[in-house]
Amino acid sequence: MALAVQPVRAADAGAASPAAGATSPSKNAGTIEDSVVKVFSTLRGPDLYKPWTKESPAEVTGSGVVIEGKRILTNAHMVQHASQVQIQANLAGDKLYATVVAVAPDTDLAILKLDDESFFDTHPPLPRAKNLPGVKDMVLAYGYPEGGNSLAITKGIVSRVEFAYFRYPAAGLRIQIDAAINPGNSGGPAIVGDKMIGLTYSRLNDADNIGYIIPSEEIDCFLQGMASGHYDGKPAMYDEHQTLENPALRNFLKLSPAVQGMVVARPYQTDASYPLKTWDVITKIGDFPVDDEGMIKVGDELKLRFTYAVQKLVKNGTVPLTIVRQGREIQVTEPVSANYPRLIPSIGNGYPNYFIYGPLAFTDATEEYLDGLVRSKYGSSIMSRMSASGNPLVTRIGDRPQFPGERLVVVAGPFFPHKLSQGYSNPMTEVVKTINSIPIKNLAHLVAVLRDCHDKYVTVEFASRYSEILVFPRAEMVAATDDILTDNGVRAQGSADMLDIWNKK
Repeated sequence: MALAVQPVRAADAGAASPAAGATSPSKNAGTIEDSVVKVFSTLRGPDLYKPWTKESPAEVTGSGVVIEGKRILTNAHMVQHASQVQIQANLAGDKLYATVVAVAPDTDLAILKLDDESFFDTHPPLPRAKNLPGVKDMVLAYGYPEGGNSLAITKGIVSRVEFAYFRYPAAGLRIQIDAAINPGNSGGPAIVGDKMIGLTYSRLNDADNIGYIIPSEEIDCFLQGMASGHYDGKPAMYDEHQTLENPALRNFLKLSPAVQGMVVARPYQTDASYPLKTWDVITKIGDFPVDDEGMIKVGDELKLRFTYAVQKLVKNGTVPLTIVRQGREIQVTEPVSANYPRLIPSIGNGYPNYFIYGPLAFTDATEEYLDGLVRSKYGSSIMSRMSASGNPLVTRIGDRPQFPGERLVVVAGPFFPHKLSQGYSNPMTEVVKTINSIPIKNLAHLVAVLRDCHDKYVTVEFASRYSEILVFPRAEMVAATDDILTDNGVRAQGSADMLDIWNKK
């Protein structure tokens, strides 16, 4: 998996000019305006390199829309790690406190509920369109972009509909529009006719008039997924595919000219019971024929990547496929799941686990930890160094765990100042390989190994080439930890679950 450097930027709070191209409201604008709210959030994200604390509070504003069930829909990035959320209706003078009840970072959607539900007596839910809009349909984007306090409306057309990655491995439909989208528009509805076709969520870097909408179909998938009280994500196929366009590849597979589809390059699983094998050709998903570029026709004027059909066809955790294997057509059902196990997962809406031992702070490696390194001032040199040294943060990007519970444990930041680290190089970003020659499985295992160690010395070996092996006197490490915590204003030696392990005899 390539590093998740997103091509689009969330249209969240930040300095920007007012939205351009405001239009007069449509004949139904009064109802629509009553359903659009301004969202005020105080965000306190994790400090990934000091995982015992949080970042400084950040005040952001965006938009939201009233939906059925006395709920407000907005973007996940507007309320993720929020310590306080308020909403304000159009032309209202007061703000109402809201509670975040569901967050889906993978598709950038979130649900808010209000403490005072009488608000919904005069602010009705906005109806959603059941079908995708057509290219060239006129669209109005409602929201509260920076540069003013009142509701803004911008006008454009639907430019494109595609199936793309939101955040790997989650993919979904997105609608491109040319209406002006600016910071603060995030979470506002996009309207065609008198119905909502989706939720504004981003714009393409600093490009003019290229904005993106999460369509109603994706919103419905999210709402259905959280109907049980917890959203697990979107089911997906995790096999690796390649197109069937190359003539030599077709000849190698001995395919007739009539066969079209996608080649299974690497099945998600290799055990005998898994329905797909290397060199299988997927010719249909459900009743959708798959072409040699991996596209299916949806309606009369739209082609999408064939994996889009998973969300349409999934039933009891499987989707039906037609494949060609060694010249024979076969019907199979492939298991699909929302849970893709990753060695370096996303932290989602949570906070990192950590454990401090002497001058060392350990934490789980996460996608956000690595992404922060890439985006830092010295990101390219850091990545080059880690690549050259074989650091698993780089060499195992995209890997699945090799055994249940496997996670990479990384030194979160530089040493805390203390004489115990004298002469050692900065171990930040190093992945722990062993403690006293015991291979480390995950952070919980590391804490248990340190807890149960009674040797005179503790040796820490890292997985990178050229890294030092650190040797510490065990008794002094244990004795120094409280002083180090006090000197650096750290309230707890570890996150709650790690302390439970440490204190267990």
